[in-house]
Amino acid sequence: MSAADGRGLNADSTITEALLEAARAIYRDTRSDEASLEAELLLCHALDLDRARLYQRLNDPLGVSAANFGALVERRRAHEPLAYILGRREFFGLDFEVGPAALIPRSETETLVEAVIGFANERFGGVAFTMADIGVGCGTIAVAVAEALPNARVIATDQSAGALALASRNAEKHGVAFRIEFRCGDLLDQLGEPVDVIAGNLPYVTTADWERLPPEIRDHEPRTGLDGGPDGLRVIERLLRAAPAHLRAGGAVFAEIGVGHGAAAFAIAQEALQGATVEVRPDFSGRDRVLVVKLA
Repeated sequence: MSAADGRGLNADSTITEALLEAARAIYRDTRSDEASLEAELLLCHALDLDRARLYQRLNDPLGVSAANFGALVERRRAHEPLAYILGRREFFGLDFEVGPAALIPRSETETLVEAVIGFANERFGGVAFTMADIGVGCGTIAVAVAEALPNARVIATDQSAGALALASRNAEKHGVAFRIEFRCGDLLDQLGEPVDVIAGNLPYVTTADWERLPPEIRDHEPRTGLDGGPDGLRVIERLLRAAPAHLRAGGAVFAEIGVGHGAAAFAIAQEALQGATVEVRPDFSGRDRVLVVKLA
């Protein structure tokens, strides 16, 4: 559906007509439950307008933006995630640049951020502490914690240079880059010093489940950030077993986990960090989401 293919969208189409046609096309090819909203956001992006100003112009002709809008809709019809097309996603009240180098932020991870902030306020008050964000991706956890806690110093690691570059730009955007150090490496290998908090949204989807994911996720988001092996806990277990050598006394580990992984993750944590207090916290939907391990 573009200005060139003649299927309902051209420069003479009104914005209302263009939105309806785009929503129909997106739903037809992706079965998205939010096709109308996606069409609006794509047109706002094409016209560089917010939604309030878009609604004021519903009877205006689409004009020279028809081709640009058509190209954006075609990308969505090909199952490219909306966030990658727009190049941004909101997380924890902050606007993040996103791209194919890293997973798209999801609201469930806010449960982990809230848990880290709560622990840090209780354990450290306003005293400086160091957190390691393992598998930083586009930087959501590192930036959100640093923005909320001025006493936080963050070491952010990732194996992907592209993800680290993305996270660095987001740290600059939100004014916390001076308190975040980015290091390229596997899990805790690049720490080189003990830290007070280890946090991470590591891959936890089972390989079988990854193969069944919608094309928006399976074909576009990095598999290395999703596929946690046959049981979904391969990478998280490695982190937990390595954590004791890198945590200060009284420190804690926060790891996002998948639905149904609570009992298995709990058992691994108890074995790997003996004597620690282990807890599985639910997300806003009541599903197992964050493994919390606190050292004595």
